[in-house]
Amino acid sequence: MDKTTQKLVDYAMAVNFSDLSPVVVDACKTRLIDTFGCAIGAYHAPLCKQTREMAHRYTGTPAASVLGCETASTAEMAAYANGVMLRFLDLSDSYRVKSGGHPSDVIAGLLAVAEFSRADGRSLITAIVVAYEVYCAFCEAVDINSKGWDQPVYSILGTVLAAGKLLGLTREQMGHAVSLALAPNMALHQTRRGELSNWKNNAAANASRNAVFAVLLARDGCTGPTAIFEGRAGVFDVVGRFDWPKLDPSPLRLSKTHLKSFPVNYHGQSAVWAALQLRGKVQLENIAKIHVEGYHSAVEEMGSDPAHWAPRTHETADHSIPYVVATALLDGEITPTSFSEQQLHDPRKARLMGVTTVVEDKALTAKFPESAPCRMTITLADGATIQSYIQSPRGHADNPLGEAEVERKFMLLSRDYCDEAKSSKILSTLFKLDGVRDVGEIMRLFVIPQDTPN
Repeated sequence: MDKTTQKLVDYAMAVNFSDLSPVVVDACKTRLIDTFGCAIGAYHAPLCKQTREMAHRYTGTPAASVLGCETASTAEMAAYANGVMLRFLDLSDSYRVKSGGHPSDVIAGLLAVAEFSRADGRSLITAIVVAYEVYCAFCEAVDINSKGWDQPVYSILGTVLAAGKLLGLTREQMGHAVSLALAPNMALHQTRRGELSNWKNNAAANASRNAVFAVLLARDGCTGPTAIFEGRAGVFDVVGRFDWPKLDPSPLRLSKTHLKSFPVNYHGQSAVWAALQLRGKVQLENIAKIHVEGYHSAVEEMGSDPAHWAPRTHETADHSIPYVVATALLDGEITPTSFSEQQLHDPRKARLMGVTTVVEDKALTAKFPESAPCRMTITLADGATIQSYIQSPRGHADNPLGEAEVERKFMLLSRDYCDEAKSSKILSTLFKLDGVRDVGEIMRLFVIPQDTPN
């Protein structure tokens, strides 16, 4: 293996639970609770149901649980189905530096491997922290999006290293697993351009599936390219050479990720908060213009394409500043139901989107990613204006959600999934994850027998 792969493998293999500070362990539990909440909140969505049914067409060993179901699937397809659920609502955590994505995407693959390898809670926590550290450091090292590659590239690397650690691969096997994950799975950023499709929700789940497959291949003796980063036509040739930032032996990056308050692209969180601040100060029928100023990434991802002013799919709408601002102004909230067919075709939203402009303010761009600012100015029919400015949304690392807020988010998301007593039991167990002897116990807590696919 090349020197870059060696560095990553040696790092992943060296981190132990004893290296983790109590702050990071607690932050890991919080993010796992947040991620499970996102998954069960999406459980009844047609795409998620379809994906579970697909997963249950696959049987074999090693097997792992599909969330909520009594019967297992293969570990790879369990990772895929659970990955689709945890990302469907676009409500999972985020990390934004040179580039970014959703580090919690790694959790689907790690749950599958932890379950079939009978790992305990401490091993799962350690694996999640390692995967986050690699994912987030990769985001700091290079903006792969600007080079045409999508965020699952970050995800598959973090997942495969941590999954290999869980499975107890040798150093040599770990190196092959990294190559077997990256070589066939460089994902295109076109997934997040124009009219968005179901694949926006599924791309990271596919990375989890492929990471699990890669560690199983390596475990069983399959070899991968020997110089996946530094060799001719390797990662460095494709995206440009970059230096890895320091990977801390006592990892901290997980605790610096951002949690979401609303089920929309992270770059739209501040715009929603700004709209909610102004909502009670105006008569909506008197709004003549809505002017949104944001940082470059927010404008590029959520306010630069004609589809953002006329979204026809859930995936496009939750990535549209005009749509989420109109929804917040009209409804006073944004929930998973805000993206139904009826909501997408609401003529009141169409009118507000039609008077919305979205532009970059370079001064705001200079503040990102240390903060995620947005300025919104509403002009009324009589020419009067009102304005709101958000420095960072609730949930940002410098404006974090508290434990009670994360619990409340979980309970709200679980309302249509199970009763309050079951939700409370799940929460109690997850907060004590470091004392759990078998991760399979966690997965069994989520089973809903009457909803298991045939």
